[in-house]
Amino acid sequence: MLIERAYVNLPEGEGTAEDGWPWTVPCVRQLAEEGLSFQAPVTFLVGENGSGKSTLAEGFGLDSYGGSAGYKYASSREASRLGGLMRFDPTREGRGMIRGPRTRRRGFFLRAETALQALNGERRAQRLSRSPEEMSHGEGFLLAFRERFAQRGLYVMDEPEAALSFSSCLELVGLMGELGSGGAQIICATHSPLLTALPGAEIVEVGEHGMRRVQWAELGLVDHWRRYLSDPRAYLRHVLAG
Repeated sequence: MLIERAYVNLPEGEGTAEDGWPWTVPCVRQLAEEGLSFQAPVTFLVGENGSGKSTLAEGFGLDSYGGSAGYKYASSREASRLGGLMRFDPTREGRGMIRGPRTRRRGFFLRAETALQALNGERRAQRLSRSPEEMSHGEGFLLAFRERFAQRGLYVMDEPEAALSFSSCLELVGLMGELGSGGAQIICATHSPLLTALPGAEIVEVGEHGMRRVQWAELGLVDHWRRYLSDPRAYLRHVLAG
């Protein structure tokens, strides 16, 4: 592992709900008050959109647009207010990456909505063997997983299941397990009950309650998928006319 805890370095008196967004978001307010510790090489953040994965990426030095650590692509955006205040307590191994120059940091930020552009940047820099434009969306994701997720580093993923089939998701689970056992660290925001079933992974459920650690079987999304697959009509009757 590379980081043990993420926290917000707030100026005194700031970061309360009275200061407005994003401090009105329960998980952000809890992050500012308590921080978030990491207890396993793979951590899943499960909840609605806006769970804070981009902020974690910015704090580590990854381009919030997506791509490899140490490189900038199409985005010229500065870190967000929250991302600029993010700090990490590194492990002994992670100290050199966290506190060293940006170019020494190893990792990748894969976010579904900008993945194609970021992967094209990887190809132009000759860090991918093929152009993602010559492949399907899912194949491009798998190419990045196979060729760019291959060393110790911090890997931040934003809904990587979006472009993947069931079997491709299983391949990603296997890769996550290999990375975690090899000394890398993964933080993944997901809505997938398949990914979150990775043995030994830590699951943090995000919602109106803030953040809490849960077991896979306790996840609301697991319960909903079980119910839906058992009886789709119990859900569809609420959304289909007639």
